[in-house]
Order: sequence, then C-alpha cells, then structure tokens
Amino acid sequence: MKNNLSVIFIIFIIFVHGSCSVNQAKIDNSLKKYFDSAKVDGCFSMVNNQTGEVSVYNMKLDTQRFLPASTFKIVNSLIGLETGRITDEKMVIKWDGIKRRNEAWNRDLSMAEAFKVSSISYYHEVARRIGRDTMRQWIDTLQYGNMNVSGPVDSFWINNTLKISPDEQLGLVKKLYFDKLPFQKRTQQIVKDMMLQENNTLYKLSYKTGWGYDEMQNAIGWVVGWIEENQHVYFFVTLVISPDKNIDMQTIRMNITKGILKQYGFFKGEM
Repeated sequence: MKNNLSVIFIIFIIFVHGSCSVNQAKIDNSLKKYFDSAKVDGCFSMVNNQTGEVSVYNMKLDTQRFLPASTFKIVNSLIGLETGRITDEKMVIKWDGIKRRNEAWNRDLSMAEAFKVSSISYYHEVARRIGRDTMRQWIDTLQYGNMNVSGPVDSFWINNTLKISPDEQLGLVKKLYFDKLPFQKRTQQIVKDMMLQENNTLYKLSYKTGWGYDEMQNAIGWVVGWIEENQHVYFFVTLVISPDKNIDMQTIRMNITKGILKQYGFFKGEM
C-alpha cells in the first residue's frame, strides 16, 4: 500500500509540474484587443516566477493542444545534443540541395544558424539522426503534449500528429530556464543561448517561434519563451490562429506578443 501511494504521488508531481497551474490563473480579457485588431483568434499566458502569478487570456485555447511546428526545435535540439547526434551549436549540416521558400535555408548551416532562421532541412536531418525509438523515448520521458510521434520521424511535429497546449509549452520553457529538464546542464544552456533574441541594458528577451497548419488548414502561430528584467524572469506563450492562408504570421505573432508585453510594463527595465 505504501509503495502504491508513493507511485501515485510521483505521478501527481509529474502531472502538476508538466504545465503551469491554470486553476489559479488571473483571466485578463484586456488582451483581446491585440488579437481582434489583427483579425485572429488565439491566447496568451504568462507566469511571474517571483510571485507565481499566472495571467491568461482565452483559457479555452490555453489548455487545448495544437501542432508545435517549429517550437519543437527546442526539444529537437535538446535531444540531438544530449544523444551526441549534434556535437554543439557550431556543428554544420550540409544543405540537401532542395530549394525552399526561405532563401536563408538554402545553404550549409550550423545548429545555431538553423535555429535562428528555423531551417526545415537542418532539423529534419537532426530528427533522422536521432531515430524513431530514441525520439519516442525522450518524448515519453518529457511527457511532451500528447506524446504521439507516429508517422515520418522527420515531420511528426508539423503534420498534426504531435500536439501540445500553450499551458504545457509554458511549463516546458520554465523547466528549461531553470535546468530542470532531464538533460545535462550543458545541453540546456546551449539551447537557452540559442533562444536569446534581444539583449540590452533594459531586458533580455528569449523565444522560439513556430508556424504551421492544423487539420482544417488554419494557420497556427507560436511565440514561446521568457523575458528578464531586473533579475526577474517572466515566462510567456502566445498562440495565434487564423483561417487566412495569406496571413503575415511572422509580423502578427510578434506584434501581438510585444504589444502585450509593453502593456504589462516590459521593455523599460522597471519590472
């Protein structure tokens, strides 16, 4: 009986810490205007690590799962580094010669470069080198979303097989920041360094974006990361959904994210 209770407790702890507590969240409907002005649906969530306060706009979407798209490059990088398939952020993988829409992808790239420009071919190759069995083992260990990696090993994160909620994304990046994921500290530090996008005297902004299409061909956009000011860290996730096939997702997802962060008082070095 004692052993059974211990197992139940461990499962409970894993479940609780796999995401951020939405039960104690403050609902902030003032953020709706950012999505409405862009004519999109979506949600935003943030946790203040100092106080533990969680703020959410659109709770229904915050706990619903969607394809991770290129935000999966966070985990793909972690697994690639931890298993030695990728030696470090400077490791170059040769371009496969296939011309793609983003000219920045059409050349040999290091992992740091591929992460920055979100290269499809680089991370397809990383996944192939990791292999299905190893990939599945790590996804299960991380309890990443629905943990479904069926289908081609180099595309399950963009074909609506693997799915994750904004709340689960928030829990993942919080663990990553504090080196609490089941990887070596070196592995996690390399990925955190690659996520750093803006660094100045007022703040540090780290994130990974993603963009894909769900089963209904709605565009799904992500911004997943954290902002640091005055030695305090705040974790956030933006999800954008639109039926518009021609949406300028790159611009809209960042405008929404930065608009919200500005409303919350960031970018001044005062938080």
